[in-house]
Amino acid sequence: MPYLIAGIYSGISLISFLVYGWDKRLAVQHGEDVIRVPERTLHLLGVFGGWPGSLIAQQWFRHKSKKRSFIAELWLTIIVNCSALFSLYYLQLI
Repeated sequence: MPYLIAGIYSGISLISFLVYGWDKRLAVQHGEDVIRVPERTLHLLGVFGGWPGSLIAQQWFRHKSKKRSFIAELWLTIIVNCSALFSLYYLQLI
């Protein structure tokens, strides 16, 4: 079971990393003239286990790294995800 969870986190983190990169590319190339990835989508990826990829991408691409409200919400998603994972482990459901 731990390998499955690690695999899921790795997969979603990779997807999250790629989505951040894609959104940064859209922002640099087109600015406000194109529909970009909604912040809600980025946060949902974090809640579902992609937060390690989100943190790495945020630093790697320097994307959304100065927007304080986004950073606060990202850390909230990390806390929610880790709390849920810990709860499932504590209740011996995983």
